[in-house]
Amino acid sequence: MDFQVNNNKPAEKAILIGVEPKNVPLKTNTVFLDELEFLAYTAGAQTQKRFTQRLEHPNPKTYIGKGKLEDITAYVKEHDIDLAIFDDELSPSQIRNLEEFLKCKIVDRSSLILDIFAKNAKTAQARTQVELAQSEYLLPRLTRMWTHLQKQKGGIGMKGPGEKEIETDRRVIRDKISKLKKELNHIDSQSTTRRKNRESQKRVALVGYTNVGKSTIINLLAKSDVLAQDKLFATLDSTVRKVVFPPDPITYKPCIFLLSDTVGFIRKLPHQLVESFKSTLAEVIEADILLHVVDVSHPQFEDQMTTVAETLAEIGASNKPTITVFNKIDKYQPEPTSDDIFEDEAIYDLKKLKKTWMAKLDENIVFISASKNENIDELKDLIRKLIG
Repeated sequence: MDFQVNNNKPAEKAILIGVEPKNVPLKTNTVFLDELEFLAYTAGAQTQKRFTQRLEHPNPKTYIGKGKLEDITAYVKEHDIDLAIFDDELSPSQIRNLEEFLKCKIVDRSSLILDIFAKNAKTAQARTQVELAQSEYLLPRLTRMWTHLQKQKGGIGMKGPGEKEIETDRRVIRDKISKLKKELNHIDSQSTTRRKNRESQKRVALVGYTNVGKSTIINLLAKSDVLAQDKLFATLDSTVRKVVFPPDPITYKPCIFLLSDTVGFIRKLPHQLVESFKSTLAEVIEADILLHVVDVSHPQFEDQMTTVAETLAEIGASNKPTITVFNKIDKYQPEPTSDDIFEDEAIYDLKKLKKTWMAKLDENIVFISASKNENIDELKDLIRKLIG
């Protein structure tokens, strides 16, 4: 994939490293690394090369095997690579060992996502939530920050200076976590009060994998100007808009509700983020109706739907009335063997989409293209029906 980094400072040169489980198809692993490359691009890095290795499970010491690590070490040295990005969360010892071998910055999937969240956090609530998640991620990894003190450690009967420094830092981080939690509780109480003031109105929440077009949909339905761009996690703060549909032509009853756009979900979302962002996700938990937006043009959209369902279950919001919105139908290309009704056609057909297995998942299914403003009226009719 070819991403162009658009910022004033030069992009850091990165390599991507992933372990391919033997029970997962190679095509699926390619899509996973496509996503990791998009994360790296969103964070401001330019991917130079990908390295993968098929293993039953990652090496507990160095994540990848010795031979592959030697190949990567040679490439990093020859091409002056700034950082190595891994498609899993690494243990503190793995990070320390990899730094010794590669002599470059080591970034795992969790720290990469945390970095993107930190860059995109705009409100006090989002910044506090991200800082809390970062601090909780950092706490067990402090040892590697003091590896330069290893040679100063004393022998038997002596406590090395490194240990004292680490313990001081741990205390500072723990105090910071405690302070951030108090700040977040105060902010959450204010948010709870605002939500209670809106209890008399029906609430609809947009949920979905990151970068599926939720912000574009809220702009269409609410006629607003929420940031919508082709980057991961462009939306971190809950955006709430009042939506008023024209009166029903038969009953003359207007349809009025509050629509919220929330942070997108992603595969292997760091658990620290799920915990610290639970207050933001309260918009989802307390919603009357969910709009689950799916990027139907993505080759792994079914896996993305599963990730969203699992995250909703984790926060206790899996049993709500839901409209599944298959978005980006203008970019949909069926698998050659997936559905005979498309035959050899490379372009989508709305009528044919309505005859696929996707249309049979539930009674509340709609196919749209938010960017092309296609079939939005059908989406509005479904929302009307569920709001009542």
